[in-house]
Amino acid sequence: MAAEKRVTVQDNNSGRLFPCGLRTTGTLLLTILLCVTLAGVLPAAWAGDSNDFVKKRRQMVDRQIKGRGIVDQATLRAMVTVPRHLFVPDYLQRQAYMDGPLPIGHGQTISQPYIVAYMTEILHIKPQHRVLEIGTGSGYQAAVLAELTDQVYTMEIIPELADSAGKRLKRIGYSSVNVRQGDGYHGWPEGAPFDGIMVTAAAEFIPPPLLQQLGEGGRMIIPVGSPFYVQHLMLVEKKQGKITTRSLMLVRFVPFRRSP
Repeated sequence: MAAEKRVTVQDNNSGRLFPCGLRTTGTLLLTILLCVTLAGVLPAAWAGDSNDFVKKRRQMVDRQIKGRGIVDQATLRAMVTVPRHLFVPDYLQRQAYMDGPLPIGHGQTISQPYIVAYMTEILHIKPQHRVLEIGTGSGYQAAVLAELTDQVYTMEIIPELADSAGKRLKRIGYSSVNVRQGDGYHGWPEGAPFDGIMVTAAAEFIPPPLLQQLGEGGRMIIPVGSPFYVQHLMLVEKKQGKITTRSLMLVRFVPFRRSP
């Protein structure tokens, strides 16, 4: 006679155990699946965010981000919360928390974790702020911004990426992010003014429409320079109607694409 075992299901978020009675070993797996369904609990490993990924994300923040001087607590919380591995192709998920960019198709990349955190911290985002991102890509940076404010607008010129990012953000739980397919050079006029604007592609100059859409006291961060060499990551600020710019560091981003 098969031995009986008491089956419990643990919620990886709360740590609570849900007892499901006694079952024989022959029906153990089926019972666990049934209990998961009835309890409304989905272990993180099955939800696409296993304990291994959680550990890697914490290590990423400690070693790559905090270790390089990022101190803003809201930014650090966002980076440890957003499941970066769900924003890269399946075959690259195990590399998602490495210290570097990764390809996401169509000649585009998901930025290095440190750069994502650095650009986010520089914008000084508050919960009431309205933020525009140019260059949605996989949607990862938009998700990080959405951890800081529920007023995120993001634009992507490549239709396939805009479509997949919009669906991915909603599927993961970032349904408040507004996604638009279009030429980011013109910005999002009806959403302006913006407290923060982030451009994640290298432009040869700062697009004038984005300057116009930057609100009073607002900040913009944008890589400026030749798309085929290193660029200057520029901080743009608008104070009392005046624009100031400052180079922060040398970077290398994919080119800022325009509509034909």
